[in-house]
Amino acid sequence: MLKRVHTTPDIYEPFLLSQGIRLGDVLYISGQAGYADHGKIVEGGFRAQGEQAFSNLRRALVAGGSNLDHVAKVTIFVTDMSNFNEVVELRRKYFSEPYRADTIVEVKALYTPEAMIEIEAIAAVTTDEAG
Repeated sequence: MLKRVHTTPDIYEPFLLSQGIRLGDVLYISGQAGYADHGKIVEGGFRAQGEQAFSNLRRALVAGGSNLDHVAKVTIFVTDMSNFNEVVELRRKYFSEPYRADTIVEVKALYTPEAMIEIEAIAAVTTDEAG
């Protein structure tokens, strides 16, 4: 059975998307970008957006009954691969060994022209408190 994951605020609601879906003991988190609670992309460039994207990812994982420690796979979308070293630094900050399976892809654009990074994840559920 599919169980919807949502956070407050849930900026995905108007777009008919779920923050994530829990299927048994596996959690699929939709792409999390560098948006603040008001739904606008944070200022400060790629690193600031990356930090916010990981914060949003953490919040969605917790709402689904997991956390960053139980992520098995991430896909990171960037609009400019010249930020690759920043992505590595962000991964170093938020993940430890064993490092996650990962795909990093440069895309032409994300959901809004200001967005420079978006992160989706697959994780193991660790609690029964999924939202």
